Amino acid sequence: MRRFLYSHRDLIALTAVLIGVAAVMLLLNPERFLTPNNLRSMAFQLPEIGILTLAMMVAMLHGGINLAVIGTANLTAIITALIVHAILPVSGNEWFAIALGLGAGFTASLLVGLLNGFLVGYVGVSSILTTLGTMTLVNGICIVITGGSTISRLPAPILVIGNGVIFGIPVPLCIFLLCSAALSLILSRTVFGFNLYMLGTNSEATRYAGIDNPRTLLGVYLLSSFLASIAGVIMMARFNSAKADYGQSYLLVTILAAVLGGTSASGGYGKVIGVVFAIIMLQMLASGLNLLGVDPFFAIAMWGAILLLVMTLNHFFRRRV
Repeated sequence: MRRFLYSHRDLIALTAVLIGVAAVMLLLNPERFLTPNNLRSMAFQLPEIGILTLAMMVAMLHGGINLAVIGTANLTAIITALIVHAILPVSGNEWFAIALGLGAGFTASLLVGLLNGFLVGYVGVSSILTTLGTMTLVNGICIVITGGSTISRLPAPILVIGNGVIFGIPVPLCIFLLCSAALSLILSRTVFGFNLYMLGTNSEATRYAGIDNPRTLLGVYLLSSFLASIAGVIMMARFNSAKADYGQSYLLVTILAAVLGGTSASGGYGKVIGVVFAIIMLQMLASGLNLLGVDPFFAIAMWGAILLLVMTLNHFFRRRV
């Protein structure tokens, strides 16, 4: 029992805080918090931040970071929207234009991941400097190709990705759950996942063990960029538009949620289920405070307080268990 509690201390602490947040929000606003409309609203808002957090988590597992996740998401959305607008009048086929646009958008995001992975893995540049540079580069490209304007009026099939429902479940939530399940399997059941955890634990040991660290890092940033591009498509579909500065406030939230979910900032440890719980908790807190009419900036302060609380509970478990 003690061993179980110790090995799952992060998830236990997070679950306790999650239940506590839900109880407080329900007590403060029992008439509106658990209404179908509010739950539906949370289900549509949660996935884009959730998938961006998964993208951040992947990079943090090797002890690094990916500051370019938001820029990559916006680049995917902008290129997709531009291609769709350019091809649709010529072909007259929505599905062909959408497929071509999504293909170009995902390709652009993978090129960003390839650049990050090459610089971090093969050149040896630190991840924070590399992704800070690519973030600035990608943001500049997005502004140049759009002129700082918004690209809107997308075809109806795209909008289903961000606003549709399947058997009463929002499509974005389904995509988030699929991404979470797929990433969990990749990290726990594949050689790549094993190598990534080992790399985050001790990079020198993995090198002497014969693991190709540069190749693993290349895979890390390709996977991170791919997840970010999925979030970009969801944002584009939900807002029916694409713009260079969408989601800029999400960057710190993704780092916060990853750490809250138990991902170690120094690498080597982190579970997808913890990140999912952290995202649900932050979304409940933000939604509950919004219903109470609380200043959004106060919600950010509350997120910081919850981070400190979870870290304290984790420390308690380490000492007591």
